[in-house]
Amino acid sequence: MLQQTQVKTVIPYFNNFTKKFKTLKALSKSKEKDILKMWEGLGYYRRARNLLACSKKIVKNYNFKLPDTIDEITKLPGVGNYTGSALLGLIYNKPTIALDGNVKRVFSRYINVTENKINFDNFIQKNKKKLFNTKRNADFVEALMEFGALVCKPKDPICHTCCLNKTCKYFTSDNKINSLRKKMIKNKDYDIFCYINKKKQIALTKNNQIGFLKNFNLPKIKESNGFTKKQNWKFLKRYKNSISNLKLNINLYYKFSDQIPSMYNWYSLKENKEFVPSFTKKIFKQVSTLF
Repeated sequence: MLQQTQVKTVIPYFNNFTKKFKTLKALSKSKEKDILKMWEGLGYYRRARNLLACSKKIVKNYNFKLPDTIDEITKLPGVGNYTGSALLGLIYNKPTIALDGNVKRVFSRYINVTENKINFDNFIQKNKKKLFNTKRNADFVEALMEFGALVCKPKDPICHTCCLNKTCKYFTSDNKINSLRKKMIKNKDYDIFCYINKKKQIALTKNNQIGFLKNFNLPKIKESNGFTKKQNWKFLKRYKNSISNLKLNINLYYKFSDQIPSMYNWYSLKENKEFVPSFTKKIFKQVSTLF
């Protein structure tokens, strides 16, 4: 849940999730729609699917026990080197480092070299005697990530009271590196076409070739090219939505109809027990103004 999401946002989701799924066995036997419903609003829904697939694989192939080597643990769905290293350190007290953005920034500043010029695997290997000189590897893994988040921050790092400032080349140098990352923002224009009926229902389908919400129920959606035929469709609103580094400019169209294409199903605009992503909920909100 914490991947790409802030702690304060995750806490209520985590509490509700662990209250419902108390054991690995309970999680492995759950249905994807139930997992997604509890994840609703967190975004990056592939994480939820991977978590479910991961639990099933641990139960079936590893006898309810998380693998304790990097080669085995990274065979689990959604577990790469970063997550695998974090788990090995936190759970098994292995001498590992979870290389997230915070940790890379700490190392980069400490030697005052920009991240793109550092081979972090070589750096860790070269300095392993200095880095792994403790038996508290679990604490060390966590401390490095927290240090980057709370002290060696992206903006306004707390250098003057930092415990490393005497040996930190960033602090002592007159020619400090720029460690701020520029987030590449992509602007996209989309036309969304909503079939609705007098029962306050909207027609949704999974038959959309939209990568950022693949395999989710959506109205008809197409990338806008200025030439899409909009015959019999009424314009409702133009609004903006953001998903990760995508800024979406959306033109919303609608038509009242009792009949819909074969690959669509009717969904209530108000009462949905099934999972609905936030992107779709915002469409619901706009269309609901018609009633």
